[in-house]
Amino acid sequence: MSTPQDIQGRRIAVVLFNLGGPDGPESVKPFLFNLFNDPAIIGLPGLFRTAVARLISSRREKSAQANYDYMGGGSPLLPGTRAQVEALEQALSERLPADEIKAFICMRYWHPMTEAVAAEVEAWAPDEIVLLPLYPQFSTTTTASSLKLWQETYRGPGASRAICCYPRAEGWVEAQAGLIREGLKTAGDPPVRVLFSAHGIPESLVTTKGDPYAEQVEAGCRAVAERLGLTDWGLCYQSRVGPMKWLGPSTPEALEQAGRDGVGVVLVPIAFVSEHIETLVELDIEYRELAEEHGIHPYIRVPTVSVTPAFISGLAEGVIAALDRSGTAPFGPGCQADWKACPCQAEQRQRAAA
Repeated sequence: MSTPQDIQGRRIAVVLFNLGGPDGPESVKPFLFNLFNDPAIIGLPGLFRTAVARLISSRREKSAQANYDYMGGGSPLLPGTRAQVEALEQALSERLPADEIKAFICMRYWHPMTEAVAAEVEAWAPDEIVLLPLYPQFSTTTTASSLKLWQETYRGPGASRAICCYPRAEGWVEAQAGLIREGLKTAGDPPVRVLFSAHGIPESLVTTKGDPYAEQVEAGCRAVAERLGLTDWGLCYQSRVGPMKWLGPSTPEALEQAGRDGVGVVLVPIAFVSEHIETLVELDIEYRELAEEHGIHPYIRVPTVSVTPAFISGLAEGVIAALDRSGTAPFGPGCQADWKACPCQAEQRQRAAA
């Protein structure tokens, strides 16, 4: 009996999801509004959420524009994702030479956005669709929001399935390990601590909504640390906003501790696959200044995986594996515990109840 992977001559659409970013100063405010008007980010009723989103985007516009000025006025996320698309299409074409492969970029909060991309995919009329978030770890604030909007929007042809996460997939782990090896070589002989820095989320998302993000980040860090045989490493969280309690320790707290311990730092953006404001401004400028204040030398920031061959190869393997199934599943090991927000576990519960 043939499997979907055995069938040749297919039109395969791969939809890659990410947050997006403003492409110029004038788009900073609408980008922020779209971000904070997402119910996955601010869980207020519609009218109240929209009012709050307008307020926050207005108040943060100038400071955000100043940060984007460091990057030429806009986010480099879209050009970086285009490079990943080109590399992924090439990798898939080499592995599936009889099929026609086309990858589409779908950003959540700025162009190209879901409605336009869904229409583009529908017009291309694929036989198979693989939904591939560029968030290695699943969260209700990222992957769930992107997939939900896509599923509400797309009405075109093609058998669809989703990759929900890949926090310990081989390609992801090896790509991170290879970049850290280079960072450690650059550090030289002084004692250093490898700090994995992930984007933070409110702690309540884990404790009340059953978001598996923290578990997946921790498991991925352990996998990379074991691959490298690290003895001095830690996990911290960046980008906290608002008064709520967020996952900790924060990256500034971890840097302060490294300063007290008299060790240098190799900082790893463990939850990011592309360079953008959280890496190029927060890690490279703001936290570097903090490291200098606390006498941390060296301070080395590892690049994001970007188009690292191991990462792109891993994504290609994940797409091909997904063609043999339906529904939602991780590529590689996913959640270890039961999580209310885990989409694959939710589908399993639905099948059991049917």
